[in-house]
Amino acid sequence: MSKNILSKIWIMGLLTAVSLAGCGSDGGGAASVSAKDSGAATVGAVSTEAAAVPLGTAANYAILAKSGVKTIPTSAVTGNVGLSPAAQTYLEGWALTNDPTVTYATSAQVLGSGKLYAADNVGGTTAADLTKAVGDMETAYTAATAKPPTSAATTDLLGGTLTDQTLTAGVYQWGSALNIPTDVTISGTATDVFVFKVTGALNMAANKKVILSGGALAKNIFWQVSGAVTLGAGSHFEGIILSKTAITMQTGASINGRLLAQTRIDIDATTVKVP
Repeated sequence: MSKNILSKIWIMGLLTAVSLAGCGSDGGGAASVSAKDSGAATVGAVSTEAAAVPLGTAANYAILAKSGVKTIPTSAVTGNVGLSPAAQTYLEGWALTNDPTVTYATSAQVLGSGKLYAADNVGGTTAADLTKAVGDMETAYTAATAKPPTSAATTDLLGGTLTDQTLTAGVYQWGSALNIPTDVTISGTATDVFVFKVTGALNMAANKKVILSGGALAKNIFWQVSGAVTLGAGSHFEGIILSKTAITMQTGASINGRLLAQTRIDIDATTVKVP
């Protein structure tokens, strides 16, 4: 092989290597979109992080409860609403319209492709699907309960009253009620997982908010609460609530997350959006 041909081959290889290296750069092209950015654009995404609490088929719902789901119009829910073993009559305030096969219902308060399902829907596999989802919700609650606190510093932090706190990744545990009277910041990366275990009620004051920083994602935040959860009027919350009892969102409250309760859920002109 001649010297000129070898030289040409060497130059072509160099140009190819440079081109391939450029595809992985942060130069603003499509290839530079990060995993975090692409994941954040997926409505209803469920955490796949190893430390996360597995939701199973409960992740198919923005709201899931056992004895009742009531709205005071007008709320805005992005995602499905499920109720079991209670019947559709306990989906109150939604102004339901059943599909012809009575597999599901729709409501002007459930946006996009979201639907409402109840245990007595006779069409399709709705009843069986809801039984499985409720079982998965209870399993998720138990799995969260079993996670040990990360350290002494994450056990009974501030005696159960979080005031102007910034919380980093880990498992937190309180042996009593948890009160949030001010804004609280959850700070971490897109792969950090936060588990907050509360033995007692969880109360958030009116017009206060949970703030995410550093790339932390709502789908990686889990609130396991043995008592009732009350989010005050005009407040904003982030994360997945796994409540042993009831969840109440007062007038104008909002959440980027899921409401999963083992009794009932009441919302009042509120916004619920799956992360």
